[in-house]
Amino acid sequence: MNEVEGIIVNEIDYRDKSKIISVLTSKGLIGMIAKGCKSPKSMLRSCTDKLTYGKFYIRYKENKLSFLNSFDSYSSFKDIKKDFDKLGFTMYLLNLSYQVAKENFKENIYYNLIDALNKIEDGINPLVMTNILEIKFLTYLGVEPILDKCSVCMNQNNIIGLSTSKGGLVCSNCFQNDMLVDEKVIKLIRLYYYIDIKKIDGFNVDKKIVNEINRFIDDYYERYTGLYLNGKKIISDIFNKN
Repeated sequence: MNEVEGIIVNEIDYRDKSKIISVLTSKGLIGMIAKGCKSPKSMLRSCTDKLTYGKFYIRYKENKLSFLNSFDSYSSFKDIKKDFDKLGFTMYLLNLSYQVAKENFKENIYYNLIDALNKIEDGINPLVMTNILEIKFLTYLGVEPILDKCSVCMNQNNIIGLSTSKGGLVCSNCFQNDMLVDEKVIKLIRLYYYIDIKKIDGFNVDKKIVNEINRFIDDYYERYTGLYLNGKKIISDIFNKN
């Protein structure tokens, strides 16, 4: 019997009463069959949904589907599950992490996801946490934006805008119909990229600034990643109306 710490990031029905779950761990994605878990009397019934986080006891099979035997929970994420906004962003982040890990697994995908979920559970703005994770994941996808200088001329001075087509920040000399942004936006998006998620204890940021960064990130993902990430815009729009 093997023990693995992880979180379920994807689930699909398998036959009548079973599921195939994808568990993200610090070592990679592990596919597991949870046999009979949809049966009312199954001991696995409560531990095979997305967002289930803890220790999985499995019969491990390399390069094949493993078999889930039992599970010990680390966190139930109670506050996330009872809050529509938090849950919406969380489901998106699980999907994002699953797809990024399939493209190019790095162990920090797992650790960053868990840290971000814990911060959302603790009450940190879920859109901010989502954007921080999105920015960090662009590195693993090999398409990170240039955020320390102008993405066109490499000048570090007079940065005034963001551009998806040009790949990051733009200076006043290279600016052409791009996103003209406040200096606070530039400072914050740089912070998103470099910050240690564990050290975040609060974000008191104007909604307009947060939304400008979110719009840039959404456009950037659509242009460069090729990932199918359904529902992000809907979640963000609902969140901003509340």
